[in-house]
Order: sequence, then structure tokens, then C-alpha cells
Amino acid sequence: MGFGEFKGRLQDLGKAHGDKIEQGLDEVAEAAKGKFGHEDQIDKAVEKGKEFLGGDDQSPGEQR
Repeated sequence: MGFGEFKGRLQDLGKAHGDKIEQGLDEVAEAAKGKFGHEDQIDKAVEKGKEFLGGDDQSPGEQR
């Protein structure tokens, strides 16, 4: 399986179960903030993860 196929499968899962995945990302982010700090970096990483799983056709690194 190539990266493109893997990315497509992840995005399909994101569309089907997006609410649960976002909730999980938020919970993990809060735990990481409590343990490590670095709130801004964690928030940015979670935002990128949500964009990726949301099926956004934007390539990584592109600005909106």
C-alpha cells in the first residue's frame, strides 16, 4: 500500500467517524498539555491532524 492509498483510507475513516476522532484528539491534546506544556505546538498539531482526517484536499504545508 502506497502513501496515497493509506492517506485515502485515513480520510475515509475521518469522514465516517470524524466526531469521535476529533474528540479523541482533543482529549489526548489536553493530556499532553498537562504533562509537557507547549500548548501552542500541540494545538497546531491537533489542528493539522483534524484537517488531514477531514479529507481536506489541501497539500501539507499549504496555507489557507
